[in-house]
Amino acid sequence: MDITIQYASRVRGLPAAARLRRWARAAVQGGDAQLNIRLVNAAEGRVLNREFRGKDYATNVLTFPYGEDPVEADIVLCAQVVAREAREQGKPLDAHYAHLVVHGVLHAHGHDHEKPAQAKRMEALEVQILRKLGYPDPYESP
Repeated sequence: MDITIQYASRVRGLPAAARLRRWARAAVQGGDAQLNIRLVNAAEGRVLNREFRGKDYATNVLTFPYGEDPVEADIVLCAQVVAREAREQGKPLDAHYAHLVVHGVLHAHGHDHEKPAQAKRMEALEVQILRKLGYPDPYESP
């Protein structure tokens, strides 16, 4: 399994590369994976979201899958958005990053949450993986 980490943001509180890799490995579903996790600032996150999704704002996580066997993907986390959401939701920053890494890796595996049944399956997987990592259900209020 090859997981590279890129820090393109200097925001305080960014998780260490070892933690990001641990969270990603926990979410990889069988077999091998080649993942690149990039932590960006709001400007880069907004450009990527606008160019690839047609939405003109920075979002918390974007997944760009480009291979299935092994799973290959770029996972982009917008540091300012993650920090803001953690504050607003009253969640520890570490737990929110863990959730979004897991969420991004599951997207790389083809999981989605556009339809209610898909969302239910994906959220259940997230909760299961996060519990194994020692984190609470991210969908429950703190």
